[in-house]
Amino acid sequence: MTGAGIAAARSSTAQLAEIVPQVDDVQWELPSACDGWRIIDVVAHLAALASEAVDPPPPDPSLPKNRERYHDVRVDERRGWSHEDVLDEWRRSSPRQLDLLVAAQEPPRAGEPVEVPGLGTYPRHLLANTMAFNVFCHLRNDMLAPGGPLPFTLPEPADDQVAPAVEFMLAGLPQMQGPELTVTVNRPIVLDLTGPGATTVTVRPANGPTGQLTVTPGADATTQVHSTALDFIAWATTRKPWRDYCIITGDASAATPFLDCLNII
Repeated sequence: MTGAGIAAARSSTAQLAEIVPQVDDVQWELPSACDGWRIIDVVAHLAALASEAVDPPPPDPSLPKNRERYHDVRVDERRGWSHEDVLDEWRRSSPRQLDLLVAAQEPPRAGEPVEVPGLGTYPRHLLANTMAFNVFCHLRNDMLAPGGPLPFTLPEPADDQVAPAVEFMLAGLPQMQGPELTVTVNRPIVLDLTGPGATTVTVRPANGPTGQLTVTPGADATTQVHSTALDFIAWATTRKPWRDYCIITGDASAATPFLDCLNII
């Protein structure tokens, strides 16, 4: 089970709670590093995710199927809210989301497959890592300097925060972009991620025209992409250009199309 995911989600949420009282009304309106979103919109996004986890809305076929555009719609619904209303929703819903994620660690529900529209299907217990990834990534990359505009600091992230976020990203990698990403991998590619959250995996081509990529532990290819795990969170979500943070050994032409296409949401 992903007890580590629960701990990471709690830790990053607590750090966001430390930052919130330091942000003034002018700073809430500053553009974040997430294109088109203000700082308050980033919190609105996290609040919307938490609220939907706690009280899932009925299916609405008119909403965008693309997950990024879906998130934009949910943020837009909150643009007329006051800063305090957005923060109140986040404060109410996030603890309840964490409670649900804790309950999801217990069998038999822990292993149940859960479809996250637009992102793939995951065992229920891994949804804790989803929250860990979302809060960590948005706080560290979109809100706080140097990527974002807020001039506040937090302790350097350690393995216990980074590893669960990376675990979710690697679980989502074969699913989120479907054939668009699948066709870029014709030979196995190793992702060698170092530092806090370190892991080494091999991305393998799909088995057949309708298959998915697979991600397996260990290094089992000569073409390898080397990066820190912390940088991986930034460049694999297209917040930063991968060329500035990756070293390719082996056949660069085998890895480049994959790296150019990769965009984990």
